[in-house]
Amino acid sequence: MFEFLTQSNEEDAIGILKNDHNKVKDLFDNFEKADNLRAKKKIVADVIKELKIHASIEEEIFYAAVRPQIDKKIMNEADEEHHVAKLLIAELEVMDGTEDHYDAKFKVLSENIRHHIREEENDMLPKARALDMDMDALGKHMLIRKELLLKRGVATFAEEKMVAASKGKGDSPAKNAHIFKAKNPVKKSAKVLKMPKAAKSTARKIVKSAKKNTIKLVKASSKAGKNATARMAKMNKISALKHKTVRSKR
Repeated sequence: MFEFLTQSNEEDAIGILKNDHNKVKDLFDNFEKADNLRAKKKIVADVIKELKIHASIEEEIFYAAVRPQIDKKIMNEADEEHHVAKLLIAELEVMDGTEDHYDAKFKVLSENIRHHIREEENDMLPKARALDMDMDALGKHMLIRKELLLKRGVATFAEEKMVAASKGKGDSPAKNAHIFKAKNPVKKSAKVLKMPKAAKSTARKIVKSAKKNTIKLVKASSKAGKNATARMAKMNKISALKHKTVRSKR
C-alpha cells in the first residue's frame, strides 16, 4: 500500500537503511546454509560489524531527525528492539562458536532483526518518507558518518559494557542449561525415597488390616457359597421326593 512512499535512490536516507537491511538478511540466509564453524563465525562477524554501524548511523542521525514527527510508540519500540539486538551482539562477541547456545543465540538475533526490519519498512519508513524532510541531504550525512565508523570503528555500546561486567552471569538460560545438567543428570533408574519409620509402621498396619479384611471377606463368601449350595441340594431333594410321591399315587 505504501510502496510508493518508500521508493528511493540508494543514497538517500531511506535507501541507505533499506540497503543495509537487505545485506544483513542475505547474511542471515547464508548462515542457515553454512555447514562448518569457520564459515559461521565469519558470517557472524560480518553481521555484527554491519549491525553495529547501521545502528549507530540510524540512532545518531535518522532516528534523531524523524523522532519529533513520528509516533512516539513507533520510535520507542524501535529503540527497545535495538537494545535487545545489542545485548545479543555483545554476548556473541565474547563467544568462540563452540558453545551449545552459539547457533541458537545468532538465530534469535536474526529473528529479532528481521522483525525490526519488517516494522521499519512497513510503518516507520513510509511515515518518514511522507515528512517534509530532505532525505538526500540526510543520506549524505549518514554516508559520511558510516565511512568514518568503517575507518575508526564503533564506540562501545552500553550493552557491551553490561555483558562484560556480568562476566557471562547475565546469560542465565545458557548458564542454567549446564548447571542443572551437571547437578541433576538423568539416571536410568529413579532413586527410591526412604520412608520415615513412623510412616513405615503405619503403612504396615494398613496392609495387615487390609489382608485380614480380605481373608474375612473370602471366608464369608466361601461360607455363604457352601450354605447356598446346601440349601439348593436340600430343595432339590424335597422336590424329588414330592415328585416320587405323586407318581406313586398315580
